[in-house]
Amino acid sequence: MNGLNERFDPGFLWGVATSAYQIEGATTQDGRGPSIWDTFAARPGMTRRGENGEVAVDHYHRWPEDVALVKDLGLDAYRFSIAWPRIQPEGRGKVEARGLAFYDRLVDGLLEAGIEPWPTLFHWDLPQALEDAGGWPVRDTAERFADYAQIVAEALGDRVRHWTTLNEPWCAAFLGYGAGIHAPGRTEPAAALAASHHLNLAHGLAVPRLRDGRPEAQVGVTVNLYAVSPADETGRHDDAARRIDGLMNRWFLDPLLLGRYPQDVLDDIAGVGGTEVIMAEDLETITAPLDFLGVNYYSRHVVAASPWPGASEVDFVSRDWPKTASGWDIDPSGLREVLDQVHRDYPPVPIYVTENGAAFDDVLTPDGTVDDQDRIEFIDGHLRALADARDDGVDVRGYFAWSLLDNFEWAEGYDKRFGIVHVDFETLVRTPKASALWFAELARSSSTKGSS
Repeated sequence: MNGLNERFDPGFLWGVATSAYQIEGATTQDGRGPSIWDTFAARPGMTRRGENGEVAVDHYHRWPEDVALVKDLGLDAYRFSIAWPRIQPEGRGKVEARGLAFYDRLVDGLLEAGIEPWPTLFHWDLPQALEDAGGWPVRDTAERFADYAQIVAEALGDRVRHWTTLNEPWCAAFLGYGAGIHAPGRTEPAAALAASHHLNLAHGLAVPRLRDGRPEAQVGVTVNLYAVSPADETGRHDDAARRIDGLMNRWFLDPLLLGRYPQDVLDDIAGVGGTEVIMAEDLETITAPLDFLGVNYYSRHVVAASPWPGASEVDFVSRDWPKTASGWDIDPSGLREVLDQVHRDYPPVPIYVTENGAAFDDVLTPDGTVDDQDRIEFIDGHLRALADARDDGVDVRGYFAWSLLDNFEWAEGYDKRFGIVHVDFETLVRTPKASALWFAELARSSSTKGSS
């Protein structure tokens, strides 16, 4: 561990994370309705080899085995998401009791194993019926989300203390409605901006529903943050860095933590459309006090002003740095940078790193092991950066590795393995990788140091 365990106090939370569509499968069982990811994956060419989450890694049936894995690793918490289409197949109205019963069993199983459940209410799998009615660009979707949050809280709130409303609203809005590379696959810039606001609003509307009658409830939201750097120090690219930091980071942090959208970003997007949906009173709702902020971090963006007249105003620059199997630069210093940014620019809020991890080309050897030293080095480096941020005074209270299991990696299908547990996608056999054993020992030694 080279002293890494000594940098975390016994109260630091160690966990792993997953999401419903990526692992559950059973997409047509027990009354579950279709989600936008079912529809998106069924469209030719939208996912690698046309792969989908119909089976995924069959967590819906194998959850006791997966809970046992987390228990065997000795981790404190398990972050998972609840599939809205399992709870309300149409996204409104009728509640599917069998869907609630699945999560009821999961929560009980986690607690019996001594593992804290950390559910996320929305990890991108919007009920298709709501998309058919307009999706996130329509205000009514935010209202329906608040209703759904209340249904789940009433069912599980007697046992769940930590709630996350949304996971990475930037991806849901801008990859789903702007770039079209995630579900629902729309390429409408104004719709993407409207969706981003209604996702923020959905969070704000859900917060009081989750807390109602549950004073112990801890409510937060998870955003994906990027360290953003100009391509050089000449100053020519500084405005490009400002633009990307504004749209990717501050467009969500400012309304959530300051109660306003950044004016420079509003100026940048003037004329695009979509911002007319923002009502003054919405900001008071969105900025409901948080008990914690979840931060997902994977990589840094290096940006340059485009040299081409009439082209996009920003180019993303690839550096000659070590990369993951996803082609993402490995840059642990960026994690410290984004944590310091939140600490410096916003009111105090406890932070949990709710996702951090990497895909590598893992090999299951004939002796049944996966020696993923590259993943160990990745997590080690990022945890050292996290510890540096704590030394800077940032109130970071926990870390969730992404992911517990190799799984369906959205548009990339099953090509990219992020798990600390290997999954054979044919047999669905789970095999802890070297990184899982290393992470378990780190968590154990950090949690027990100083004890007799």
